Order: sequence, then C-alpha cells, then structure tokens
Amino acid sequence: MTAQDAISLWDASAQEADYHAPMAEDARVDVAIVGGGFTGLSTALHCAEMGLSAHVLEAEQIGYGGSGRNCGLVNAALWLPPQKVREQLGQTYGPRFIKKFGSGPEYVFSLIEKHQIRCEVTRTGTIHAAHGPSGFADLQERHKEWQRLGEPVDLLGRDEVSDLIGTDHFHGGLVDRRCGTINPMGYCRGLARAALGVGATISTGVRATRLHRDGDLWKVETSKGVITAKAVVLGTNAYTDGLWPDLDRQFTIINYFQLATKPLGPEADYILPGRQGIWTTAQIMFNLRRDAFDRLLVGSMGKVIGTKDSGLSHRWARKQIARLFPKLGPVEFEEAWHGQIAMTPDHLPRIHELDTNLFTPIGYNGRGITTGTMFGETMAGLLTGRDRADLPLPMTAPRSVSSAPIMSRLYQSAFTANQILKAV
Repeated sequence: MTAQDAISLWDASAQEADYHAPMAEDARVDVAIVGGGFTGLSTALHCAEMGLSAHVLEAEQIGYGGSGRNCGLVNAALWLPPQKVREQLGQTYGPRFIKKFGSGPEYVFSLIEKHQIRCEVTRTGTIHAAHGPSGFADLQERHKEWQRLGEPVDLLGRDEVSDLIGTDHFHGGLVDRRCGTINPMGYCRGLARAALGVGATISTGVRATRLHRDGDLWKVETSKGVITAKAVVLGTNAYTDGLWPDLDRQFTIINYFQLATKPLGPEADYILPGRQGIWTTAQIMFNLRRDAFDRLLVGSMGKVIGTKDSGLSHRWARKQIARLFPKLGPVEFEEAWHGQIAMTPDHLPRIHELDTNLFTPIGYNGRGITTGTMFGETMAGLLTGRDRADLPLPMTAPRSVSSAPIMSRLYQSAFTANQILKAV
C-alpha cells in the first residue's frame, strides 16, 4: 500500500497484513455479515468460535470505513456521562450498559493479547481534557459518578494535566486508566486474521446489492454471486447504504478528520510522554495523540479541506500544534484523512431487529472500537441462543431521523467555519 493509495495513516503503517479475497462462488452459511470493519469482523470471529459458519462481505477492503479512519482512542463507555446514560436507559438497562461498556477497553485489549494482534497498543489511559472552566465543571460531575461506581478514573487540575500533555493550554482533565490507544487498522486486520483462523470466510471487493427472504432463509445478492444464510448481520454503521430501506436515515452523519505529522523524534518527547490519547470537552471536539513512531495526530469534526501539504485543514493543524507546543517549531504532515460517524439523536447506540433473523448494531457516536467489538460478541451470543433480556440495551425497531440530511449539511458548514476561524 503506497501513501498515495492509503485511506489513512493507519492503512499505510499497520503491521498486520492486509487481506484481499474475491468471492469465489455462491455459498450457504449460518450467518452472512455485511461490512468488514470492527463490527463485522468481531461478529464473524465470535460466531465462528461458537460453531457457526460465517461469511463477511466487504465492498472495498478490510477496514475501509470508519474502522480504518478512526483516531485510535480505545475509550470506555460513551461520550455521555454515566448518569445521563442511566437516565435515558432506565434502572434495568442503564447500570448494565455502563458496566459492560465501561469494561469495553479491557475486552478489546484481551482480544489483542489472545490473538497477538500487532496494533501499537498502549494501556496508559486516555485524557478527557477540559477546554475551559465550563468543561472542567463537567469533568468534575463525571468524576463524582465514576468514583461512586468504583472505576479507576482520576480528576487532575491544570498543573497536573499539563505535565501529562506537555502544554498548559487545558484547564484540567479526567484520566481514565481503563483506556488506551491502538493503530485501528492494525487491530481491524488482526480481527480479520483471527476470524479466518477459526474458520470464518471473508470476501473483499464484493458489494451486497439486494437482501430478501426465501422461506426461512435470507438471500444476500452481491455483485459476485448469492449468499444464502439463516441469519444476516449488517455491520456497516456510518457507512450504511440503501441495502435495507431507510436504514441510512437512522442517524446523522458527522465527519471527523485527522492530520498526522511526519515522525518528530526526540524533540517531541515532552509531548504526551505516557502516550495517552486526548479528547476535549469542546462542543466541536478536538483530539490529540502521539503514536508509536513519534508522529503527532490532531483532529476535529469536519472534512479534510485541501491536502496534507496545503489548504485549510493543513493551516488549521499547523496552527493547533503551534498553539499547544510553540517550542516545537514548524512541522510537516505525512497523511490527512477523514471518516464518518453515525450520530443518533440521544447519542446512544442501537441494536435493531429489522426482520426475523436480520439484525444491525448501529449508531456508535464515535466509539467504534469498543462498541463494534463488543456488539460483535453480542450478535454471536444472540444467534446462538442468548436471552434477549440479557442484552446490554433493549432491541429496537428502526426510526428514521427525518432531519438527518439537513443536519449533516448544517454541521459540516459549522465545522468548516470552525476550521476557518482557528486557522488564522
């Protein structure tokens, strides 16, 4: 994979080998899975481990969607504070969801260890950094709740968090010791390798074009042939298309972009010496991390406007790095890319039952690494007889967000304006 062809830095730099295999012929399986990202590959891995035959259909390449464009922060739970999750899901599902998804990073790390996935993993936590006094007040409330729940989440003041990050720009931070960072494409390809190793089939470059019932079975028509399956899982999240009516109207698309510098070497050692990833409390979120090769990655909501070498996003990224780390001096960038986030109105994910034995986990709200991985295990359990009452959140029917297309355009305009404002 050359830099010119790569969809992200991770695509070009992942140590795990890419996997390409055309669909050879029509097939009959227990589970057909559409989408070769975290959700689809985790579903295939867990289904195969539980004795089901599974076939993943990926229209492009492994990790082509959000999985390969992720910023690589393995965060616990959701953007929402735990008290808000409990309020929205109620006393039955709320505490269960918080507990299960609070352990999401540990589950991801356990799979990395079990399958020896080469993905530049760190387990030094992530930092939810306060962009101002109001952000710090929000973090104080989150901290109280995490402390009540007995989780290893620490609240740091401005001086303490400055030592961790290497800048005094932030007003404090919440350090979640459960969390860490990875090369997300490396992790995705590692899941594919693991799934293949236990007997799953993966076909790339094959697009599912039609889905229909044939008695008790499902027919998944593709550009290369037909898969007949007892059950189907759609693992496409923010890259969902029109395969199932109105499924792509269940969420609002939010774009998120990243720029990665060229390796900086020892001169950047004072920046995030523990290599934690940062995400901020700002309404238009900002993220920062230093990877295993001493590249700095900065990102925010919106699309890349221009290229890694010139244009609005390039100016924005240089400005942010100069503002945070003025003694670093001018930097050059190696990659620039963006991906899509599926944002639901209440910022909670969904598990939809679209028809008999047809399911989709969807609406990850920017938490694809843990949510996709854990929902894959959930889907496998569901298909092997797990009681629905034990799901981390209730099964629901789809409900279209009528304003989604308009809101996506409005958000994109706001995010572009934010880049313009902060690039000068």
